[in-house]
Amino acid sequence: MITIAEMEKMLDDIVSEFPKELFNELNGGIILLPEAMPNPAGINLYILGQYHRGGNLGRYISIYYGSFEKVYGYLDEKRLNEKLTHTLKHEFTHHLESLAGEKGLEVKDAEFLADYLKKNPVQE
Repeated sequence: MITIAEMEKMLDDIVSEFPKELFNELNGGIILLPEAMPNPAGINLYILGQYHRGGNLGRYISIYYGSFEKVYGYLDEKRLNEKLTHTLKHEFTHHLESLAGEKGLEVKDAEFLADYLKKNPVQE
């Protein structure tokens, strides 16, 4: 797995390729956090990124280095870059939908998680 500093550089490189218009009203920017973010819905599920709106920071995206390490720590740098790019695009979709008053991706995410949990029930 790459270091958090290497992932920060990778994140900067990916973001530099995105159209500037995507960043409208993303006043808190993109934050790379060191921790893993367990998904409260199930064991061994991790949140890779989150879109936030409201609060002191306004609208921003969090990316969790520790979650990437746990889920994709075995990947080479090229494949990890692809996963990080996919996650960023996903979170930017949440941002754009939020600006438009839409929740389609939130609904799709909830359906995906419900389906996953149905197929992989949490063992207590």
